[in-house]
Amino acid sequence: MRRWGELAWALLRGDPGADRVVPPTGVTARLTQLTAGAMAVLAVFALAVAVSTDRMADRWSEELARTATLRISAPEGQVDAQVAAALTLLGETPGVAGARRLTPEEERALLEPWFGPDLPVETLPIPALIEITTTEDGIDAGGLRARLAGEVPGAIYDDHTRWRTPLVGAATRVRTLGLLALVLIGTATAAMVVLAANAALAANARVIAALRLVGARDVYIARAFVRRFTRRALFGAGIGTAAGMALIALLPAADAATGVLGGLGFAGAGWLWPLVVPPLAALTAFWATRFAALRRLKELT
Repeated sequence: MRRWGELAWALLRGDPGADRVVPPTGVTARLTQLTAGAMAVLAVFALAVAVSTDRMADRWSEELARTATLRISAPEGQVDAQVAAALTLLGETPGVAGARRLTPEEERALLEPWFGPDLPVETLPIPALIEITTTEDGIDAGGLRARLAGEVPGAIYDDHTRWRTPLVGAATRVRTLGLLALVLIGTATAAMVVLAANAALAANARVIAALRLVGARDVYIARAFVRRFTRRALFGAGIGTAAGMALIALLPAADAATGVLGGLGFAGAGWLWPLVVPPLAALTAFWATRFAALRRLKELT
């Protein structure tokens, strides 16, 4: 740990003599900082997608797990009697925190996205719906279905399992895609840093040759490039991370109008996650530049 601390301090402090080997300005400097900044913005968004997807999936899954629906289809004139019998049965069932029949207005609101606002609910043979809220212990679904079959034959119990399973699967796939995007972003950053480092080494071939004549070792020369490009990547990634976090903060808050887009972002301690992007970008630049510099210096021998 102490060794890594000393290395980080050396990178930040720099070596004025060695740093003159690498041009402080020019295309490579701007390219490295711009690439690191752009990739940091994309990395922040990828992190936001992965984190918020997990958060929303957990919230939706928990809400579905704590609720269930009872649909009652019966001949006209028997619906009210079966609803009353079902409510009595549910009141005696362990694990049921509450149960109530949806009003015609609530049923219309459920069907409105598919059939429009003028649907005549009262004239259609729509099943009666009972909303069930469960306790943390849950309900014995098998036992409840058996009792319903004997006492309320027109009732169908739906515990929303068919909705939860696809939701969890979709969240897992989106999280995997977010992590894959982070890997691709890191790979692209490393490739661009390698290209920039190679360009800088080629542009300074005469300076490198002169340094070798006075006894400078390749490790010393490579260290100058590694230090300069690591600091450039750290600076660019810091700016990009700040910009990405600001853009995420400007997204609309989660509500019914904004839908999934409103849930995209970080919450609470989750805002600390983007802070790992600049150090990771610097670490990527460190190893990429070291690899490129040592390999290029061997070719210039």
